[in-house]
Amino acid sequence: MTTPATGLETWSLWIGTIGMTLGTLYFIAQGWSVRDAEQQEYYIITIFIPAIAAASYFSMATGFGLIEVPVQGLGTLDIYWARYADWLFTTPLLLLDLALLAGADRNTIATLVGLDVFMIVTGLVGALAREGAAVRLAWWGISTGALIVLLYYLLGTLSEQASAMSGERAALFARLRNLVLVLWSLYPVVWILGTESGFEILPLGVETAAFAVLDLAAKVGFGIVLLRSRSVLSGSATRSAQTAD
Repeated sequence: MTTPATGLETWSLWIGTIGMTLGTLYFIAQGWSVRDAEQQEYYIITIFIPAIAAASYFSMATGFGLIEVPVQGLGTLDIYWARYADWLFTTPLLLLDLALLAGADRNTIATLVGLDVFMIVTGLVGALAREGAAVRLAWWGISTGALIVLLYYLLGTLSEQASAMSGERAALFARLRNLVLVLWSLYPVVWILGTESGFEILPLGVETAAFAVLDLAAKVGFGIVLLRSRSVLSGSATRSAQTAD
């Protein structure tokens, strides 16, 4: 039987809840008067990202999104499964924002989303594994491998497609891509250092705070950078090659 988080965990989870909620309301307010169809698409996607995360953080703050997993040789670990439920929905939406900005084709979008879902699901399996530290670390390695391939794809194929867009749009894509590269690279580091790996170099409270900071930056921060460039998101931002014609 799990109980609501205490101490630093509580503060981190409630700050995450409030931060995601405020981010959602801010994006709604900013997009309320938008009439351009292409801009609306970005606002709709970006609003759902912190909205889903806010619900996830609320569930974790109230103890619903937490379970205890008995692990051989490690005792019982507290695992926030709601965090993975959040990532399973929000990270594909973040990638969809990037893909739309880059003018990506359907195959590229499908590849990115597929890699992302595989990464999150294998990470969840690792967090719930009961067979011992070695098995949990093996799943972490599989999930991290998928992340590396995904980030390589962002730097390669998606960046190549973005380079065909107008200068301002390509520059915005590059800023957001770099933000994702840096922040997403830190998630497996926190996981391996925290309680979920069993190493517990970072105690649960610190681990929870670190994930909250990363989530707020990767979701609300990402959205602020994206949506403040409203003119770049309009239907007039076409491929530079088409403009040249």
